Amino acid sequence: MVPIIAGAGGPTRFAIECAQAAEKAGAHGILLLPHYLTEAGQEGLAAHVEAVCKSVKFGVIVYNRASSRLKPETLAGLAERNPNLVGFKDGIGDIEAMVAIYQRMGDRFAYLGGLPTAEVYAAAYKAMGTPVYSSAVFNFIPKTAMDFYKAVAADDLPTQHRLLKNFFMPYLELRNRVPGYAVSIVKAGARIVGHDAGPVRAPLTDLKPAEVEQLKALIDALGPQ
Repeated sequence: MVPIIAGAGGPTRFAIECAQAAEKAGAHGILLLPHYLTEAGQEGLAAHVEAVCKSVKFGVIVYNRASSRLKPETLAGLAERNPNLVGFKDGIGDIEAMVAIYQRMGDRFAYLGGLPTAEVYAAAYKAMGTPVYSSAVFNFIPKTAMDFYKAVAADDLPTQHRLLKNFFMPYLELRNRVPGYAVSIVKAGARIVGHDAGPVRAPLTDLKPAEVEQLKALIDALGPQ
């Protein structure tokens, strides 16, 4: 059985509603996304995470990114008070902060890399105690995504460097052209391989036709997926 981790986020009451609905539907845990746009202090962030944790019995993974940036001491207190806070996903990329969190929390958490195009950071994060990551490109090039993951797990640098050079770095060049393309390019990739998910929602914009062709050429060069 594959564990189902649902998403929950937004203001505290809404996040609780999402978490409880996921638990009722049979999910095995949630990924707790940032609260909302406005920044908050550590005390407020901790109260938000704790309220969600205490509203459910299953596991909670906190997603550190955007306006939700928890410090090591905040996480330590939350972990002590909430046994079901079981995981930490990093989407910020602050190496010093990540090392401090891992050194403080050790094996208390399961760790997950969550930066956009996580493959580029995978080897570095593995060295910091975060051996797994979420792969956006798995949605349309699953074989290549798994090949890269296995290369990271085996410390196979030649394979990592080959795939970075031939796919991931050119892919990043496309993705970084326009803010929001991190979403748009995944939808475009899925559409290219026959899994049309429709256009992105405003204010995001889809890749231009020439950019779609560039992405298709990168995908085709990888071979069957």
